[in-house]
Amino acid sequence: MSNSITDASNRFIDQAAHSADTAIHSTQRLANDAMEGVSHSLQTARKQVVSGANQASDKTIAFIRDEPVKSVLIAAATGAALVALSRLIGRP
Repeated sequence: MSNSITDASNRFIDQAAHSADTAIHSTQRLANDAMEGVSHSLQTARKQVVSGANQASDKTIAFIRDEPVKSVLIAAATGAALVALSRLIGRP
C-alpha cells in the first residue's frame, strides 16, 4: 500500500512539475513576443520621428533660402522673447 501511495505521489509531483514547466515556457514565449512587438513599435516610431525631423529641417532651410530677411527678423524676435522670458523667470 505504501508503494502505491508513493508511486501516486511521485506521478502527481511529476505532473505538477511538467505543468509548471509548460506554464513557464508559455509565459516566456508570451513575454518574448510582447518584447518583440514593443521593439517593433519603437523602431517604427523612431523612423517616423526622424522622418518628421528631416522634413521640418528641409522646410526650414527652404524657408530661409526663400525669405532670408524674414528669417533673420523671426530669429531676432525669438531671441528677444527668450531673453525677456529668462529675465522674468530669473527675478526673485
